Amino acid sequence: MYSLTQKKVYCTLNYSELGELPPRSPLEPVCEDGSFGPVPEEKRRTSRELRELWRKAILQQILLLRMEKENQKLQASKNDLLNKRLKLDYEEITPCLKEVTTVWEKMLSTPGRSKIKFDMEKMHSAVGQGVPRHHRGEIWKFLAEQYHLKHQLPRKQQPKDTPYKELLKQLTSQQHAILIDLGRVALLLECSFSLLPPPPGTCRSPRLCFRPGSARLCRKWDTAKDLSFVAGILLLHMGEEEAFHMLKFLMFDRGLRKQYRPDMIILQIQMYQLSRLLHDYHRDLYNHLEEHEIGPSLYAAPWFLTVFASQFPLGFVARVFDMIFLQGSEVIFKVALSLLGSHKPLILQHENLETIVDFIKNTLPNLGLVQMEKTINQVFEMDISKQLQAYEVEYHVLQEELIDSSPLSDNQRMDKLEKTNSSLRKQNLDLLEQLQVANGRIQSLEATVEKLLANESKLKQAALALELERSALLRTVEELQRRTAELRAPQPDLMQP
Repeated sequence: MYSLTQKKVYCTLNYSELGELPPRSPLEPVCEDGSFGPVPEEKRRTSRELRELWRKAILQQILLLRMEKENQKLQASKNDLLNKRLKLDYEEITPCLKEVTTVWEKMLSTPGRSKIKFDMEKMHSAVGQGVPRHHRGEIWKFLAEQYHLKHQLPRKQQPKDTPYKELLKQLTSQQHAILIDLGRVALLLECSFSLLPPPPGTCRSPRLCFRPGSARLCRKWDTAKDLSFVAGILLLHMGEEEAFHMLKFLMFDRGLRKQYRPDMIILQIQMYQLSRLLHDYHRDLYNHLEEHEIGPSLYAAPWFLTVFASQFPLGFVARVFDMIFLQGSEVIFKVALSLLGSHKPLILQHENLETIVDFIKNTLPNLGLVQMEKTINQVFEMDISKQLQAYEVEYHVLQEELIDSSPLSDNQRMDKLEKTNSSLRKQNLDLLEQLQVANGRIQSLEATVEKLLANESKLKQAALALELERSALLRTVEELQRRTAELRAPQPDLMQP
């Protein structure tokens, strides 16, 4: 109803009542050249101009691609720096002073350092005072170089130097076991070492490439997950290929290779050696552990196989690696003995097997910074190499006595004799390796002595020739002085009567 009424009113409106309307505004004349005018014909470009335009467009595209590549490089560099910062984000046990850092930087920047033998006492002192973590990977390589300069293996004993990238292309019979094992330990390693994911297009994890390469290098190594901890520590401080070479150095040159063999005989010997060290250095602690039937294999096997990396803080493990690169595998015995000895009063307070093992496995690794530094300092002061050799011989003697004294059937005796024979063969091979290394050193020293003797004889001949020349020159000088004196002497006047 409302709309109809409104419509009616609208229709009956009288426009005359609105008054005079304002005049229209005049329209602007349309220009012939305006938007409605004829479109001018575009000038056709010459082939030269078109080539210039294409050239300009191509150069701009090349410039854009270069800028994009530079941006990608900058982003990759930024990611690498962030990754390195996160990798090395652990608390140092022995903070490195500026003076010590300067000493390390001076040694690392020495021209031709790979051919220069540095003073061992100086390096020992520098490692004892601390290792800067941002230079730690380079320092480990430096210590390996110094070891190779001082202990040159004969060519027969040097491992086959196959390039790392070539090893990755080869197949190994342990490939399947390695991949399964990596799946089990990957999460633990990522949590322990805080590794960032690699960029797209690269290996998903360095260990996926690292472990197969190690297995191809030495077929005798066990594929146990414990070796991944050692590899993880190396990967935190250096690149993948460099870490592989340092692992090869630790295995072949520093003696860690034997404890990863499948038979685990070397690990049994190491447990016996640690037990004997406790017996000689901490008798009351040894008796307490024996009373509760706690052998070193219950708590110390992971220490040896993972070099403390599975249970102890990363800063402490890094210091242990510093000493291993400097002194060798006996450092593990020193650290284990120092840890147990320094916590002896607390261990003696526990009165059953479960609490003692739980304390050693879980509480002992969480020691404070002061105690860690004290342990490291004690390790630098210890020397147990002779004891370890004696304990190893003692272990083999005891094993032989056990075989001879036990009443066994012929088959059992035959089996044990075969095992003993194989063990002795392995020991014989190890001794042959050591003998060949010693012979190589002797030959090297003999060659050095021969060179020195030859140089000495040459120097003697040169000295004799110089002495003869000196005598001749002295005689010449005397003759010249005599003639000079004769010429200066007054001559008699023959014209006087």
